Amino acid sequence: MRRIIHISDIHFGRTDSVVVGQLSVKIKELSADLLVLSGDLTQRARKAQFVEAKEFLDQFDLAKIVVPGNHDIPARNLLRRVFSPFGKYDTYFREVREAHYVDDEIAVIGVNTARSFVIKGGRINEEQVERIRQLMCPLPESTLKVVVTHHPFDSPDENDVVGGADRSMPKLAECGADVFLAGHLHVSSITNSAHRFRLETGRSALIIQAGTAASTRARGEPNSFNVLDFDHPVLTVHRYECFEPLAGFLLAKTEQFTPSRAGWERI
Repeated sequence: MRRIIHISDIHFGRTDSVVVGQLSVKIKELSADLLVLSGDLTQRARKAQFVEAKEFLDQFDLAKIVVPGNHDIPARNLLRRVFSPFGKYDTYFREVREAHYVDDEIAVIGVNTARSFVIKGGRINEEQVERIRQLMCPLPESTLKVVVTHHPFDSPDENDVVGGADRSMPKLAECGADVFLAGHLHVSSITNSAHRFRLETGRSALIIQAGTAASTRARGEPNSFNVLDFDHPVLTVHRYECFEPLAGFLLAKTEQFTPSRAGWERI
């Protein structure tokens, strides 16, 4: 079995320190193989906020994939935004910005969808899709194949969907992409890609959103994060929520999925 902890949108600079502490405790308790952070580490891409994010992540002795979000690009310093949008980010997280983790059971690939020429939106380009394909296509069918972005491949609001999704999804499906992890929305959800993408192969994937792990910028739900347990062929997704900071993160929901000819189905 492999375990992935998926957190997102911490927004250091706008966090509840008690919740951050409880998040640290729970991550250590869960003893995962991989920690994924799908963007928006900081609120305003300031040095002190990146330092805080690095200190938080350095306490966990496990493999990590940490992709940027739109908040990790300077918003008010136009020169930095244009000429060095990831300068501060890369000072601390260059090695994990578009990292990948592959073993004999899972393959998890990070993709940077943040762009300096838009405020909120993001994009996946052809070069990034080709990189994913090169890593993913040679892997056996039994491997759980996961793509990590900040901006989601599906959303009720069309403006939140990552640019290039319609062009990219068929190419990634050809290589057997199983799961797409994202953040950005501060709302947890699990949907099937078939609801949005009608592919000739008929294959579908799971689109799994993480809420905000520790930010005070909540959008109608408590701080939360996801845990993915893959014990071939079953994928189990647990959501942990923090309704009361002093109570910590408690298991709120568990869903199980199994592969079929058309993709993943709830058990």
